[in-house]
Amino acid sequence: MSTFKIEGGHKLKGEITPQGAKNEALQILCAVLLTPEKVTISNIPDIRDVNKLIEILRNLGVKIQKLGKGKYTFKSDELNLEYLESEQFKKEGSGLRGSIMIVGPLLGRFGKGYIPRPGGDKIGRRRLDTHFEGFINLGAEFRYNKEERFYGVEAPEGLTGTYMLLDEASVTGTANIVMAAALAKGKTTIYNAACEPYLQQLCKMINSMGGKIEGLGSNLLTIEGVEALRGCEHRVLPDMIEIGSWIGLAAMTKSEITIKNVSWENLGVIPNTFRKLGITLEKIDDDIYIPAHTDGYQIESYIDGSFMTIADAPWPGFTPDLLSIVLVVATQARGEVMVHQKMFESRLFFVDKLIDMGAKIILCDPHRATIIGHDFKSTLKATTMVSPDIRAGISLLIAALSAKGTSTIHNIEQIDRGYEDIDDRLRAIGAKIIRMDS
Repeated sequence: MSTFKIEGGHKLKGEITPQGAKNEALQILCAVLLTPEKVTISNIPDIRDVNKLIEILRNLGVKIQKLGKGKYTFKSDELNLEYLESEQFKKEGSGLRGSIMIVGPLLGRFGKGYIPRPGGDKIGRRRLDTHFEGFINLGAEFRYNKEERFYGVEAPEGLTGTYMLLDEASVTGTANIVMAAALAKGKTTIYNAACEPYLQQLCKMINSMGGKIEGLGSNLLTIEGVEALRGCEHRVLPDMIEIGSWIGLAAMTKSEITIKNVSWENLGVIPNTFRKLGITLEKIDDDIYIPAHTDGYQIESYIDGSFMTIADAPWPGFTPDLLSIVLVVATQARGEVMVHQKMFESRLFFVDKLIDMGAKIILCDPHRATIIGHDFKSTLKATTMVSPDIRAGISLLIAALSAKGTSTIHNIEQIDRGYEDIDDRLRAIGAKIIRMDS
């Protein structure tokens, strides 16, 4: 395992450019399987989870060429579908939750798709029912090998469009069903569909390939199936989770930072949610400018005087991936806030590490935490920590950068799964951070 040594308490200054969006890239990379023609994708982040998926595609037989930083071509004209039932795939696929999204395009194009039970962050139950119920609605047969924890769907006669009401607005579930339905016979209507910008990007990409998807940006999607899809070019959006992370970093370290090229129109409620914590951020062209918060920041209260609650919700609500950032930022605010993590029951369990650093946090239950801010009158104390997942890891890193003394974070591979060259980019704006490889 690798480790970060972080000397906290330093103000940062400068510009930082967000990487391509991890969650979009995982969907878009799976979509290259929909066509035998060449697909060119740019702004792909160089991170562990994305690189794992690229390797899975290569082992499946996709011809991959790297054209430059973050830019690749993919050609899925000679796939080795036997790889899907190999021991190698069972090992590789189970280590990456995003690999579940190869099932939809393979099922739509070839009439079958297999996946081992996927891994990912240990943040609570993340069921796959929505994916497979959608495939079954399209006419696929489902099978599950309990001993080998291996899922499969087959539709040798092809898929047929239908109406379906999803039991949850699952982003990856919606993406998987959309990719399968794009090549089904007839019309598919998906109600309670996820509508995140990344899902919109996937639909735009499929439409540029000759697909017929309507309702982008809403929770009601209509997909008219086509016989075949062609190649295309696509650019991945900047990562909104990383953008939110840098907003939190700037506030916690009282730093003046400009976040470049953020695609403001795709940030939704993220800027205003941080403003509710008292953080000043300005829109300058397509950048976010955060001034140094030398006097701290004040959490807003509701108009009746009760203290603020920030909760996650399906898009266009606040993304659950940024609640960990909100929580750590609140530890140095003036005032109190309750963070309510509705979607995952284990995502707040990293707060014990913040409490060890001196944060005033009451963990009410697995889903709710109340934070009483220090208003910078008491700095967090450096400590030794282990990163449990991607989003908790970046939150602990932000806490360490604001703390007094030198902190150690182990298991930083979790952070590397979602953040590209994070130590190099932070050093470029003045952070004192060293990577130690074991």
